[in-house]
Amino acid sequence: MSTSGKESVIIRVLPGRAARALHNFFQMEAAGGILLIFAAVLAMVLANSPWSAWYEAFRDLPVQMRVGELNLAKPLLLWINDGLMAIFFLLVALEIKREVLSGQLSSRAQLIQPLVCAIAGVAVPGAIYAWVNMGDAESMRGWAIPTATDIAFALGILSLLGSRVPLAMKLLLSTIAVIDDLMAIIIIAVFYTSELSMGALIGAFVVLGVMIAMNRMRVRSLAPYLVLGAVMWVFVLKSGVHATLAGVATGLLIPHVDKNNDINDETEYSPLEWLEHALHKWVAYAILPLFAFANAGLALAGMSASDLLEPVPLGIALGLVVGKPVGIVAAAVLAHVTGMARFSEGMNFKAVLGLGMLCGIGFTMSLFIASLAFSTSPHQAEASVLGVLCASVVSAVMGYLWLRWALPARSGAAAGTGKA
Repeated sequence: MSTSGKESVIIRVLPGRAARALHNFFQMEAAGGILLIFAAVLAMVLANSPWSAWYEAFRDLPVQMRVGELNLAKPLLLWINDGLMAIFFLLVALEIKREVLSGQLSSRAQLIQPLVCAIAGVAVPGAIYAWVNMGDAESMRGWAIPTATDIAFALGILSLLGSRVPLAMKLLLSTIAVIDDLMAIIIIAVFYTSELSMGALIGAFVVLGVMIAMNRMRVRSLAPYLVLGAVMWVFVLKSGVHATLAGVATGLLIPHVDKNNDINDETEYSPLEWLEHALHKWVAYAILPLFAFANAGLALAGMSASDLLEPVPLGIALGLVVGKPVGIVAAAVLAHVTGMARFSEGMNFKAVLGLGMLCGIGFTMSLFIASLAFSTSPHQAEASVLGVLCASVVSAVMGYLWLRWALPARSGAAAGTGKA
């Protein structure tokens, strides 16, 4: 069988809905990645231009929501990071649940390689950052910043390579990123929780319990889940646990196809699939670019190249640029040599190395974790943004140039994209 034929099989063996979702995911994430890059560049231009005061005023714009005794007043930047990013995490949770039940994470054979690659791709960058910042308790709060991969940004770079990119690479990259996001959620929940308000936390658990009961009772209407999810978000926001975790909990409880329900028609979508489809464009084309625009604007006045050698940005840069490819490639090679998981069709050592370089594009999740790690330390926060931006640009350029050299040019027909 030709390479293109084998790659097409990868799509065809998936259930119809999963195949269509995967096809749409690649297209939307790639386009969203290009928009993400544009938003970040625009933020940098404004932050270092005569309009910098306008840019800062935009981020600091006070926004208040009041309902009776409930009063939520935050600058626009925090509404974006705590509110809109909760919708992003809701979508992440929906994608994780779908992948586990009917996608790339539903098969043990499909799961092994991306799982070991993702674990190593989190552990090695985190260890490098910790080694560089050892002995500084405040700086050590940022150890998780270089552990994340920005799937939209990475697929945006892959899209520039066109038909050179084998489908197996897109599948592996997207699956690693999904597992990456799952580990990032766990890290945020465990390591970036401030002092707790037990009353608000109990309220959040009560709402969660009601949603679990609804799920067990096979309630399939989306409205009650979304209303209760919004209520839980308020409780979580007030509890000291990061509010985005309410989005995660809500997403994991939205009903989806499994062996116990009655959705068998390939044209019928589960509530999870419907909501995922409805949210994806908003997240890819609005929420993530807005997050990038609000968080990537680093004023470079007074900075020099030596600032990148400070422990925080250096640890982030080394973790992403060096740690990500080293961890991912070492894990993939080990799995291949031991027979646990062979390289997929169209993939070899050079292709995996290029994929590892692209996984060093941390950007969205790295910036988000940095905002949590250094929320009370402006200097460290700026240093972390410098590290993330520099590392993401270097990883993107290195990955693109390496893959352009390593992957053979193929015609559109030979690329075997396997339309779903």
